[in-house]
This record gives sequence, structure tokens and C-alpha cells, in this order.
Amino acid sequence: GHSSPVIWGDRIFLTTAIEGEVVPGAKGVKHVIDGQDFVHPQGVGDDRRQTFRVLALSARDGKVLWDRVAHEGLPYDTRHKKGSFASQTPVTDGKLVYAFFGSEGLLFAYEMDGRLVWKASLGGIATVGVGVGTSPVLYKDLLILQCDEDNGDKSFVTALDKRTGKEVWRVPRKVQVSWATPVLVRAAGRDELVTSGTEWIIAYAPATGKELWRAKGLASNAVPSPVVAGDVVVVSAGYPEKLAMGIRAGGSGDVTDTPRVLWKYTKGTAYVPSPIAYEGLVYLVTDKGILTCLDARTGEVKYEGGRVPIPATLMASPVAYDGKILLSSMEGDTFVIKAGPVHEVLRTNTLGEAIAASPALTRGRIFIRGESHLYAIGAGAGS
Repeated sequence: GHSSPVIWGDRIFLTTAIEGEVVPGAKGVKHVIDGQDFVHPQGVGDDRRQTFRVLALSARDGKVLWDRVAHEGLPYDTRHKKGSFASQTPVTDGKLVYAFFGSEGLLFAYEMDGRLVWKASLGGIATVGVGVGTSPVLYKDLLILQCDEDNGDKSFVTALDKRTGKEVWRVPRKVQVSWATPVLVRAAGRDELVTSGTEWIIAYAPATGKELWRAKGLASNAVPSPVVAGDVVVVSAGYPEKLAMGIRAGGSGDVTDTPRVLWKYTKGTAYVPSPIAYEGLVYLVTDKGILTCLDARTGEVKYEGGRVPIPATLMASPVAYDGKILLSSMEGDTFVIKAGPVHEVLRTNTLGEAIAASPALTRGRIFIRGESHLYAIGAGAGS
């Protein structure tokens, strides 16, 4: 799986997908683009049985506390050959842990001891054959999901009651397939849920689903998730065109040609990894680990072209702590970058296995999910 570890107290939660035997003749959902049948050349896995699992591990020693089979069967859609059917990171409020398996549209809620409380189906979500990337978001008593599919005819955002799994609201949206997770921002005395997209960037009231404002979208694949710096939301995309935008939340109506769009930058963005906002600066990172540092509010360039010391391919998004930015690569290296307006690589640490999931940080420890192992790194931690 490529989902990130989630930690609450002394427990770590993970999801995984295990591939089984071939089922002759099995095929996923059909995709139609511009009136023509479309099969993604990198799509795999629809002809094999899949087992989706949710696990809890001890944060002290990595012991598996429980392991639950959430779903077994043929998948609704293919996944990218470099991806996973368990790419969506779970979320927890300390009472229940929520796991989403995207292409199936299946959501599961478990107690901390592994007892299944409820499951819900949103219906299959077609994503041109490469899999779902968006993760669930908790807001008060709601669990919110952005479900954009293929050409956008069936796209929607929905909120479920986190206690029961019952749908509270659902809003259709004419936005084609995206892979980004929405973000929450506080602006103008209210909470907003901001969603990235090719056609539109749209903010909703998270309690009701009411649209608050929108801006012209990225006109590219919305894979990186938005990030927040104060009341500024930074959205980005890296393919086929590169674009990052800073938008001041709190508006109304169409804010495309208004001062709410604070800045645009057309270099340095990634196809897959999200940027990171930290202490008033936003760090864009390319898929090869090249960093750009901008002022989050003004877009002023602090530096461009900040490189890591050895070749790298990134799928994990950066994380930050204690004045440092961490970049983890598919080559198994984690680069420690000094946060601030001057680029400096402080250290390179090597685990020796691919890292596709973003690390998790808590209580002085870094939890890194590699291709084959989960590592706990920090004071008093083993590996």
C-alpha cells in the first residue's frame, strides 16, 4: 500500500491491498473519453482478486495488534502499475478509525480495538484506470470525501455522519477526475472546504455542502493536494502544464478575476507530490526533488532550483518539523532540508527500500512506510 501511517496514542493504523489469483476474463469498468473507449496503457490489476486490509500496530514496538479484511473481490477499476489499491490514507478521531478504498467507493469504520462499527458504499469511482488518490477528511461529526471521476458526469463531494456512516449531504460537481484530498481553512469567520480540480477550484461549507466560491481550475491533472497558510490556499498541478496559485479564502461567487487570486507561478510543480506550507512559506517540489520556495501570501520567489544531492524520484509528499523539510524518495532516501528562504541540504538518510507514502511525525518520532517495512525513527525507537 501507499497510504501513510496514521498515529493515535500508542497505535499506528495502516491499509494494504494484497493481490491474488488471476480471474480469466475479468475486466474493470469501461472508460469513455471524447466519445471513444479508453484503456489506460499503465492500468493493471482488474483481472486479479484483491484483498483490502486494515491493520493496527503498536507504536512502541511495531507489533501487529489487529488485522482486518475489509473487502475481498475483483476491483471496480484498474490501478496504475506504479500505484496501489490502498493509496488512500485512513483518518481517526481517537474513537474510530476510518479507512477508504477508493475505486470501490467503500468506507469502513473500526473501533480502536478492531471491531467493525459500520461500512458504507459510495458506489464505484472510475479514475481513467489509474486508481483513486483522495483521502477522507474529518470535520466535527462529518467524514468528507471528494469523489471526482473520469469526465466529471458523476463527480461529487459528500459528507457522512462519522458515527453511523449515513450520508448527510452530497453535492454533484462538473469536475473531471482528480486525485487530490480537499483541505479545511478558516477565513472570514467561517470554515471552508477547498477542493482542487481541472476545471474549477471550489470551496464549500463543510457542514452543509453549500458552495461558497470558485475560481478557474488548474487546467491540468489535479493530483497534488492543496495546502494552507493562514487564510491562503495554495493549489498546484504538474502535468500536462505546471501551475501553482495562491488564493485568499473567504470570498463569494466566481473569484477568478479578482484580487482573491493573489499570485500564480508556472514552474517547479510536481505531477504527484503535494507542496507543503510551513511558517509562512510554501515549498513546491518536483517529482525529481527540485525545490522552489515562495512567500505563501505574495508568491515572491525566495529560491528556485534547490536540488537534492543525489538522483531522486518522489511520490511521497514532504513533511516538516523543527525548522526542517523532509523529502522521501522511491530510491529509499530521505533528504533533510533546512526550512527558510535559503536552500540547504542538512543530511541524507538511507533506508534502502522505496518510499511512496508520506512519513508521519509524532512525539519526537518519524514513522516511515517503506515498500516492505514500517520504520520508527527517533529517540528510543527501534526500526
